[in-house]
Amino acid sequence: MCKYGAKANYRRVVMRLPDLDHCKSVVLNSLSSLGSRRVYEYAIEQFIGWYCSEPRLAFNRIVVVRYRSHLESRGLAANTINQRLAAVRRLAHEAADSGLLSPELAVGIGRVKGVKQLGFRCGNWLTADECSKILTQTNGDTLRAKRHHAMLAMLMGCGLRRSEMVALELVEFKCVRATGQSWTWSARVATFGPFPFRAG
Repeated sequence: MCKYGAKANYRRVVMRLPDLDHCKSVVLNSLSSLGSRRVYEYAIEQFIGWYCSEPRLAFNRIVVVRYRSHLESRGLAANTINQRLAAVRRLAHEAADSGLLSPELAVGIGRVKGVKQLGFRCGNWLTADECSKILTQTNGDTLRAKRHHAMLAMLMGCGLRRSEMVALELVEFKCVRATGQSWTWSARVATFGPFPFRAG
């Protein structure tokens, strides 16, 4: 007679393509930002393509470490690799919640470290005075100049992505306070302002 009862392991270890597609859909539906959804969708599709390219025993920590080595061999930037790994961790988490992957394996995948980022991000970063100077130079009486002025003010003042700004509708805006030339606008996605939008 066995002293200890064997625990049934009903969770899958090998992830098939339908399982991965299901978990991908769950991950994408949990994201509210269209930009994040687009990035995660591309990262997960890249991983699924690599994972299904040859037979693999299991979806576990060792496989994800090998995927990280594969990304490094392609010469990708550290930020890109870490972004891809974050999507894979999210995929493993959703697979464990759906009962397709053991929680222990999901925890192991979550412990896969990203690539260390050395140095600092280079480039030209605008200061507050430079942003104000650009907005001042875009002032004009034409409709196109006013449009450019409003778009630049939203991009620099709110930190919106271009796709998020383009997706906004006029009916989503509401002027909640106006003081001279400085208006505060409220929209469905966030509260903006104050912005130096020109009156008229």
